Amino acid sequence: MITQPHDHIVKSHDDERQRLKGELLRMGEMAAAQLEAALDVVERRDDKAAERIVGNDEAIDALEHEISQDVMKLALRGPMARDLREILAALRIAADIERIGDYAANVAKRSMALNLSPPLPHTRGLSALGALAVQQARDVFVAYRDDDAVAAQRVRARDADLDAQYTGLFRELLTYMMEDARSITPCTHLLFMAKNIERIGDHATNIAENVWFLVHGDDALPPRDKRDETNTAT
Repeated sequence: MITQPHDHIVKSHDDERQRLKGELLRMGEMAAAQLEAALDVVERRDDKAAERIVGNDEAIDALEHEISQDVMKLALRGPMARDLREILAALRIAADIERIGDYAANVAKRSMALNLSPPLPHTRGLSALGALAVQQARDVFVAYRDDDAVAAQRVRARDADLDAQYTGLFRELLTYMMEDARSITPCTHLLFMAKNIERIGDHATNIAENVWFLVHGDDALPPRDKRDETNTAT
C-alpha cells in the first residue's frame, strides 16, 4: 500500500497531540507526588526532605516550558476547532499544574519553619485536608487522560467538600491561637499551609473545567457549590 504525504502529516500531528497529553500527565503526576511528599515531611518534621521537595519544583517548571514549546508546534500546523481547544486547554492545564507544584513546595518550605516549634496535633487536620487535595488532583488527571467530562464534573463538584474541611481547620486554628498565645506562630504557619492546599483544590477544579471545555466547547457548566467561608463575616 502506498502511503500518501497527507497520511504522514496526520500521523505526525496525532503523535504530537499524544506526546503533549503524555507530558501533561507526567507533569501532573510529578505535582501530585510533590504534594504527597510535602504532606509526609510535615508529619515526619524532616527538614532535609523538605529542602529536596523545594528543589524538585524546578523540574515541574522545566516541563511546563517544554509543554509550551510543544503547544506552539501544534499551533503552527493550522489546527481545526478541536485542536484549538486542545491547545488552549493544554496551556491552561500546564499553568495550573505548575501552580500545584508551587503550592506543594510552599507547604514543604513552611514545614521547616513549623519544625522550630513543638509539634501540634493540628497537623493531622492538615494531613486530612491534603489527602483530599491529592485525590482531587489524581482524579482530575485521570479525567483529562480519558477525555471524561463527567468525571471532571465530579471533581469540580467535590471541591465544596475540600472548602468545607479547610474552613473547619481554619476556625479550629484561630480558636487555638486565641486560647494559647504560644501557639500563634506555629498555627500561623499551619494556616498558610492549609491555604496553599485549598488553592491546590481550586487549581484541580480549573483543570476539571478545562476537561469540560475540551469535550463540550463553550457549553455552560453546571453551577458549583463553594464552601470556603473564611472570608465571610459572621
